[in-house]
Amino acid sequence: MYQPPPVPPPPPMESPSWTAYAAAWLATLALILLSCCLRRRRNYNLPPGPKPWPIIGNLNLIGPLPHRSLHKLSKTYGPLMQLRFGSFPVVVFSSVEGAKAVLKTNDVAFADRPKTAAGKYTAYNYSDITWSPYGPYWRQARKILIMELVSVKRLESYEYIRTEELMSFLKNLYLSRGAQITLKDHLFNLTLNVMSRIVLGKKYTEETENPIIRSDVYKKMIEELFVLNGTLNIGDSIPWLDFLDLQGYIKRMKAVHKKFNQFLEHVLDEHNERRCGVANFVPKDMVDVLLQLANDTNLEVKIDRTRVKAFIQDLLAGETESSSTTVEWTISELLKRPKIIKKAIEELDRVIKRDRWVSEKDIMSLPYIDAITKEAMRLHPRSPMLVPRMAREDCKIDGYDIPKGTQVLVHVWSIARDPEIWDAPNEFRPERFLGQDIDVKGQSFELLPFGSGRRMCPGYSLGLKVIQTTLANLLHGFNWKLPGGMSKEDLDMEEIFGLSTPKKIPLVAVAEPRLPDHMYSL
Repeated sequence: MYQPPPVPPPPPMESPSWTAYAAAWLATLALILLSCCLRRRRNYNLPPGPKPWPIIGNLNLIGPLPHRSLHKLSKTYGPLMQLRFGSFPVVVFSSVEGAKAVLKTNDVAFADRPKTAAGKYTAYNYSDITWSPYGPYWRQARKILIMELVSVKRLESYEYIRTEELMSFLKNLYLSRGAQITLKDHLFNLTLNVMSRIVLGKKYTEETENPIIRSDVYKKMIEELFVLNGTLNIGDSIPWLDFLDLQGYIKRMKAVHKKFNQFLEHVLDEHNERRCGVANFVPKDMVDVLLQLANDTNLEVKIDRTRVKAFIQDLLAGETESSSTTVEWTISELLKRPKIIKKAIEELDRVIKRDRWVSEKDIMSLPYIDAITKEAMRLHPRSPMLVPRMAREDCKIDGYDIPKGTQVLVHVWSIARDPEIWDAPNEFRPERFLGQDIDVKGQSFELLPFGSGRRMCPGYSLGLKVIQTTLANLLHGFNWKLPGGMSKEDLDMEEIFGLSTPKKIPLVAVAEPRLPDHMYSL
């Protein structure tokens, strides 16, 4: 019987080379990216904005003062504008309507924070109030801060501390009468001493041989922390360049975190030693309160030692730098406008007289002082673009789509210069607030120095007390003038960008006492 010859087996296939695998992988990746781009263009109606460059996006359009760069761009593309910072979309809202849409109408949708190097390296891996992501831990942390640390009752109990430190500050100014002083140094010491006593239980600006808690190191740590939390770090925008640390920011973040952590460990050890073995221990400061909460087994999310340190750092840095910066800007603006100083002093002499200092309760009776404070916060907001938010879900605002994961900036600096809201917006005019129902507590969206909504600065009431009473007493107790030969036109008003915008050149001025001498010995 005929049998066909066997079919020879096929020759063995050669294994594909690594180049073939790489080519296939790249082709697949390109198709995925192309598909995503096409789907994005087809499905999303994105806000207008400048065309991004490959890799860097629109970072080439951002100068050393990002808030001014974005303000200029908004004049071309409108108050709702989209850019790309490297790999990430960024939407900038520069109008009252936009601020309200983000901070009120869609508050929950925009309640998250972007992941930044600052949050990772300086805030204990996003453990503080500022940088922690929206969720159970953040909600519990915010509740603790509002209910336990900055409640009305708690702040009232610390009023004596604020008063004592203010009197010490005013006495030091009196002792330097007639001499040129760098005002920020004195203001920084005041706010740092207030916050140190309220949060830590004592001042850490006294001289000491301990290198961990030396006063000069302590001050520099807080200043550096505030600067680094506001930097535009390239690695945050282009993650695959992050390891290069092109600007050196991450190295600085790690260094300041190491120093701050050593300091906070010292603080916690001191507090734990004081509490040890004491029955029915009564908390004396905010650290005591936090350590007590750390032992609370009923909390939804445990507050461990690391999180306690993150809380403390947030409280110290947040109020110290921003409060002193605001008062320095205010005095700088007033030195250029003697008529405003004269009007403020007339109000102080009429209401307070010359036989006592201004108390926190007096501010309600000083509408012009209040107006000066608001005008300073309008022109020089604590955070010119608030701390960035991030969309937790897809949203639609004014007909435009804001996809999930988009970084959102509320440009309060630009809103403060909107001529449709403010008459002569670039001029310092406190009178614009007299008789107006505009507050700084997050309800008036044309003036948002502390933000609004869920991520509003929870300690705003403490900061406001320090700012207003300090300013009122600086004007009540002293006549201010510029150093000899310097005119008000010579006063430099340039700024530095960060989480706040301090003066580039600190204010140097001369304070002459205007009250009876015995007032400064209280």
